[in-house]
Amino acid sequence: MDRDKRWERTKKAYDAIVLGRGVYANSPMEAIDIAYSKDQTDEFVEPTVILENGRPVATVDAGDSIIFFNFRPDRARQLTRSFVEEVFNHFEREKGYLPVFFVSMTQYDDTFKNIHVAYKPEKLENTLGEYLSKKGLKQLRIAETEKYAHVTFFFNGGVEEPNEGEERILIPSPKVATYDLKPEMSAYEVTDTVIPKIKSNQYGFILLNFANPDMVGHTGVLNAAIKAIEAIDECLGRIVNAVQSVGGTIIITADHGNAEEMIDHNTKEPQTAHTTNPVPFIVIGEGDIDLRKDGILADIAPTVLDIMKLSIPQEMTGKSLIIGRK
Repeated sequence: MDRDKRWERTKKAYDAIVLGRGVYANSPMEAIDIAYSKDQTDEFVEPTVILENGRPVATVDAGDSIIFFNFRPDRARQLTRSFVEEVFNHFEREKGYLPVFFVSMTQYDDTFKNIHVAYKPEKLENTLGEYLSKKGLKQLRIAETEKYAHVTFFFNGGVEEPNEGEERILIPSPKVATYDLKPEMSAYEVTDTVIPKIKSNQYGFILLNFANPDMVGHTGVLNAAIKAIEAIDECLGRIVNAVQSVGGTIIITADHGNAEEMIDHNTKEPQTAHTTNPVPFIVIGEGDIDLRKDGILADIAPTVLDIMKLSIPQEMTGKSLIIGRK
């Protein structure tokens, strides 16, 4: 499920599915037990081949059908490409291209060939980026590799192509086995890159994603998560200063939690999954304002437009979180 162009990881999954080669176990439960015995938490369980009478229970060959039931595109793309692309050079496919009937649950990429989409995407009108583009505002989207899709494809409502006036900057994520080994990830590089862009004062809207709280949180290593948050704290301080130096407004928020809860309170084991805790919504640079306490994610885009003193399109069903200015 790699999305960071580490094709050696994708090859392990492909070889398990097509060749029946990889870690072996006699049942899914045994596969999990084997992984746990190696201190591999859920996210890092290696592709495992289930055996029956000493042979793989199934492998994929030419003429077979595959239903890839993942609905989220970013982590499905590399494995999908290894099956559907006739010309493929990211790793050696020992059997070459296998013509299979490949069905994806949702549309992973509208450029993919040899694929059937079960549920095709709806066209969203007036997403925030599209709306700002219509208003003639120049935008910047910046993140490291792990979260690049989040500030582009996902933020644009499943549209891969940038809007008019939308600039994109991709910073490579560090090549480490797990991000607890480098908890700062590429936050400093992202920050060093965005600050001159902020000070150029040429953008009406900048969207930046820091990957650390989520990606390091997934490792379940508390000390690494603390270091990750310390790095983000330092970077945010520099960014806030830069935004204030040009008279801008900054919003700091998230779409889910992770690093704030690193231990499962019931089991006392590491907590590696997303949480449903409320997330912060911090506005700096708008003077003394009152914000609602019961906001939802749909309210963020209208709040951005409220700050920009732009009208809110009817397609946005959320409401501005700003309820008063003093």
